[in-house]
Amino acid sequence: MNDFTHLDEEGRVRMVDVGGKENTERTAVAGGNIRMTPSTLKQITDNSVKKGNVLETARIAGIMAAKKTSELIPMCHPLNITHAGVDFYPDHVSSTIAIEAKVSLSGQTGVEMEALTAVSVAALTIYDMCKSYDKAMIISDIHLKKKSGGKSGEFTAPRYLDGKH
Repeated sequence: MNDFTHLDEEGRVRMVDVGGKENTERTAVAGGNIRMTPSTLKQITDNSVKKGNVLETARIAGIMAAKKTSELIPMCHPLNITHAGVDFYPDHVSSTIAIEAKVSLSGQTGVEMEALTAVSVAALTIYDMCKSYDKAMIISDIHLKKKSGGKSGEFTAPRYLDGKH
C-alpha cells in the first residue's frame, strides 16, 4: 500500500476520497506578517493610500481566496465553508502588520489550506496596493496556528500558545 495519500498504487496523482469520512465541525486559524517602512504602515493605518482602504480590500481578498482555494491548490477539495474572517494587527514598533485568518465548516475535510490561502492573498493584496510606496515589503511567517475537528483532532502551534498574533 502506498503511504502517500495523493498517489495511487501506480504513483499517479489523485484527489483523496473523503466520502467515507464523518462530517465534523472543523476550524483552522492561520497567520502571517507583512513588514514595511514606518511611513507605509502609517499611510495604511491613516487610510491615506491612493488606491483606497488597504486593509478592507485585503480582508475581502482574503475571504474570497479562502472560497477559491480548490481552484488554486490542485488536490484541495471544493468546500462549502460556513465562515471566513481575516483580521489585521498593525504594530508601529516593528512596522509590521500581523494577519490572521479563521475559516470554518461542517464537513469531511479540514480548512487549513483555506486559512493559509486567505492569509497569503491578504498579504499579497497589501503588497499590491502599497508597492508604489515600498517595493521592499517582506511577507513572512505564514503558518497554521490552530486547527480543530476531524480525525487528527486539535492542533495548536507552539508559538501560538504565547498569545501573540
